[in-house]
Amino acid sequence: MEKPIRVVKDSMIGVKLPDYSRHSPIVASVLGKNPGPFTGPGTNTYLVGRGRRPLILDTGAGVSVYPDLLARGLEEMCDSRQLDKIVVTHAHGDHLGGVRQIRPRFGADLKILKMPWPGHDEIAGAPITAIHDGELVSADGADLRAVFTPGHAPDHLCYYLEQERAIFTGDVILGAGTTVIPDDSGDLGQYMASLRRLLELDPDLIYPAHGPVIRNAREKIREYIAHRQLREQQVLEALRQGPQQIVAIVRQIYIDVPEFLHQAAGSSVRSHLRKLQKEGAVVEEDNYWRLN
Repeated sequence: MEKPIRVVKDSMIGVKLPDYSRHSPIVASVLGKNPGPFTGPGTNTYLVGRGRRPLILDTGAGVSVYPDLLARGLEEMCDSRQLDKIVVTHAHGDHLGGVRQIRPRFGADLKILKMPWPGHDEIAGAPITAIHDGELVSADGADLRAVFTPGHAPDHLCYYLEQERAIFTGDVILGAGTTVIPDDSGDLGQYMASLRRLLELDPDLIYPAHGPVIRNAREKIREYIAHRQLREQQVLEALRQGPQQIVAIVRQIYIDVPEFLHQAAGSSVRSHLRKLQKEGAVVEEDNYWRLN
């Protein structure tokens, strides 16, 4: 029997979403209009709450057309021109970067709630109101419980929507493909623990920061865990052939991935190697990795 190449088989390439959508009586989304191979059609910014002053969860990247699109989405989906507060999953620019647009247009006194990440929150251009694991953020008819989920970013919070048994997963779980674990601030061991924590919440729905809503939430989380476990085994199998550089490991493992994505694939391989290094399974010498 042929060995599987990957577990997660879809990707963001070619994914299309409408500019704004209503997903439930208390959740709607407006597209951040920042498309790319990793962001898909763009960042999903969510309007959460039943009333005419929903909170907004994530703000996009600061694209010039976004404020007008948000205004139209607010009016058509919420019969509103106001926001209650800004809630952010993490400080990466495609999530926090739109704050500078939203506050002048929808309220210069809007609070920005997120877990602090000193040295990275400055992109917001305004003070951050700290929120931490387990704290509750409420809008009209909606209660969001913060869930600390590091790994993709050290400040990453997911938000559990109690009324729907749904999770806003930011970049921890995407609507298509898999997330990147950044070289500078990511940690694959933490990321795997975060996936398992989300699974323990037993959710029905996932509202990801990129891509379509996920209706089979528990299956998707298990798929993400299995995918990373397979990648780790593939890395170890490659090293059983002898010491190798990351670029060579990528070519062996990511045979179905376009070459322009190999740099990102290298970041994922490096994340696996660093996890294995912490566990004592591999060592690095002169940019070559080998089994310990």
